[in-house]
Amino acid sequence: MTTAAAPGLEPFRLFRLTVLRTRRLGPSMLRITFGGPGLDGFASGGRDQSLSLFLPHPGQPEPVVPVDIEGNWFGAWRALPADVRAVLRSYTVRAQRRTAGGSATEVDIDFALHEDGGPACRWAAAASPGDVLKALGPAVEDNTAVRFRPPEDTDWVLIWADETALPAATAALEWLPARLRARVWLEVPYTGDRMTVDTAADARIDWLVREEPGTPDAVEAVRAAELPEGTPYVWIAGEASTVRALRRHLVRERGIDRKRVTFVGYWRRGLSEEQLREEAEATPTPSDD
Repeated sequence: MTTAAAPGLEPFRLFRLTVLRTRRLGPSMLRITFGGPGLDGFASGGRDQSLSLFLPHPGQPEPVVPVDIEGNWFGAWRALPADVRAVLRSYTVRAQRRTAGGSATEVDIDFALHEDGGPACRWAAAASPGDVLKALGPAVEDNTAVRFRPPEDTDWVLIWADETALPAATAALEWLPARLRARVWLEVPYTGDRMTVDTAADARIDWLVREEPGTPDAVEAVRAAELPEGTPYVWIAGEASTVRALRRHLVRERGIDRKRVTFVGYWRRGLSEEQLREEAEATPTPSDD
């Protein structure tokens, strides 16, 4: 298979997203469709395209973001008072639909909801048409916030995702070419969170449903599997400690070249996204753990 090389620039800018409608996909997943003229120029690269969402605090009509959002935006955002600055969270663009002329018209973002969820969960659960968010998002399709990039010599793909990475995993599966082999584990809290996955790939998909008795954890499930022959590409994303454990198993026990493993900790128990970003800035990427 072929895939575009990762670009060297980060062509992102600030967009204004207006809620058009919401739709519940399952007990743990809510899809919000955004539109409006503030999306003009938005250009998702598909797959696991991520963007930074800025959400308002209760009582704020719109999120408060720094003026210089496209410069040292994180430092400028952090310098604002904590009770004023927008709540910052990273999400995946699940889908983008364009007009015949090519301009963005609608963008879907799926929110994983939890009973003890934070401000993003609470905002999403209460969202209604006309509500406004801002996003630091892509202005060109080939951008560095797309991480799912199988090398040209890939024979088969391994994917693991929990519910927070489910939108990215399903979008990546839709992108895979026909007949490419894929071994996939999708972990969700409830049976009702299972969904139909559209893919032309030759994909075996196992759902790991935490409420169902006897469901193995992620590492147990992958360790027990017979994997395809040939040269793999691995994409694993979700809770950070599980992602690390899976990466250790695949690199150390399975002997997969760590350069062929894309791993992303979307969240970590007990830490906010702000704390994760600060930790990532201060901690080097592990080489083989």
